Amino acid sequence: MKKKRKIIGAAMGNCVHVAGVLGFLKLAESEGYETIFLGPACSIDRILGAAKEVNADIVAISYRLTPAASRYLFARLKEKIHEFGLENIEYIFGGTLPVAEEAEKSGIFRKIFSTQPISEVIAYLKGINSTESSAIYPQDLIHRREAMRPFPLIRHHFGLPSVEETVKGIEKIAEAKVLDIISIAPDQIAQSAYFRQDEIDSGLGGAGGVPLRDENDWHSLYNASRRGNYPLLRSYNGTRDLIKMARLLQDTIHNAWAAIPLCWYSALDGRSDRKLKEAISENQSAIAWHAERNIPVEINEPHQWGLRGAHDTIFVAMAYISAYNAKKLGVHDYISQYMLNTPPGTSPTMDLAKMLAAKELISRLEDRDFKVYTQIRPGLMAFPSDIDRAKGTLASSIYTGMFLQPDIVHVVSFSEADHAATPDDIIESCKISRQVIENTMLGIPSVNSKDIMRRKNELKAEALYLIERIEMLGQGVEDPLTDPEILTWAVKLGILDAPDLIGNPYARGKLKTSVIGGACYAVDKSEARILSEMDRLDEIGVYSDEKDSDTQRFQF
Repeated sequence: MKKKRKIIGAAMGNCVHVAGVLGFLKLAESEGYETIFLGPACSIDRILGAAKEVNADIVAISYRLTPAASRYLFARLKEKIHEFGLENIEYIFGGTLPVAEEAEKSGIFRKIFSTQPISEVIAYLKGINSTESSAIYPQDLIHRREAMRPFPLIRHHFGLPSVEETVKGIEKIAEAKVLDIISIAPDQIAQSAYFRQDEIDSGLGGAGGVPLRDENDWHSLYNASRRGNYPLLRSYNGTRDLIKMARLLQDTIHNAWAAIPLCWYSALDGRSDRKLKEAISENQSAIAWHAERNIPVEINEPHQWGLRGAHDTIFVAMAYISAYNAKKLGVHDYISQYMLNTPPGTSPTMDLAKMLAAKELISRLEDRDFKVYTQIRPGLMAFPSDIDRAKGTLASSIYTGMFLQPDIVHVVSFSEADHAATPDDIIESCKISRQVIENTMLGIPSVNSKDIMRRKNELKAEALYLIERIEMLGQGVEDPLTDPEILTWAVKLGILDAPDLIGNPYARGKLKTSVIGGACYAVDKSEARILSEMDRLDEIGVYSDEKDSDTQRFQF
């Protein structure tokens, strides 16, 4: 058995602040080190005497008082190290930035920590001290996730109205070392017409993101990220020509993972003119293309229903159906995203119940060939336009999401309701989120409250009923949950529905929902009575002769 390396930790001199060194020692223990904490206000003789007695490999010293006093202590420490004959021990330091600058001047310490992100501390503890960026910051999603455990990866969306501004912004964000993944936000034209540039209306360029028009633009974004903590890049696969876009993203930004819906980015939401059945088929083909190349996939489907007012049961059911499709299409590493605070008025208790219901259903699909990674994010509609209040929303949403033990935290800038996030907004939002994450690592309460468990079990049962109804719709079909025609009918008949789809020729648009007690329910026409899924589907007569009679009305 490999011998554990020993770390002695202490606050030196007259410093009584020990939170930092204790946090470091806790991380070291999780990485397999043997740690010994000497306490606050330790004399240099005591620290070095203990290091000699236990034959320590590393001495971790903290000091958070004045730089002038630290200068004196570092000079004394240097003399004493020589007196004790402990020059071969590795010394590291943690403290405030002004004191860290004095520590650097002393020449004693191999590693100095002050304002660096936790990822650098973890890299050091893992013994990754190479100057090669690829060694410190793995350049694929799965290895980067493993390298950063127990902390989740942090992601943020970014794209400004010009390529030049976006390049400069990526450089600044990468240098700040506050996140692991930058999600590129192409403008609406790039998403829908990148390969059909004869359709482009140049007057609309830069609307909704960065106006990327050729491969050099994409390469410039990737090159901008090659600094700081070398964040991964990724982008959505667009709304048309999905496989062409997939190839482009892999060849230019080395897309960390693909994000593709099942039903959306189609005529259903107006983001393309693809008819629903056609969109489902093309989306599935794009998912399979990534699966064949072992590229992780996120099916960003469930929250699309939630954003349009669908009730919690549809969110849970579509979370399962999305994961089911991913597995059937050959995906190995699947990213399941949970958008919190949606719709507005959802309580943290009911949010957790909904997400836990979805997670538990999806976990039934996991095996050696299908690995699920949890990604949480604040809801787009949750942010008030008041920036200070929005910062509170960001922090509380991330805290709620940490109960789900995420692998990835998708940070949404507090500026969301006021303006597109600038690099400074993103850096500040990520710092707020990082602090919340680090705080939760100290321990958070159990989620096993009666209210959460009751609603979670209710949602699982309701979602399974809805899923069974879709399967019944496809009697005689080999796999109804992956069949584009059956899924199209599920939308057209209202099994899958949302209030905001009213008047949409591809959907029923008759669902009424209401947030009651912090949860989103289906309700009757008067909005006075909560409907179970059985009552809801009976009320719309899904299993009458409606399918046959409506064949001509619906447009495939």
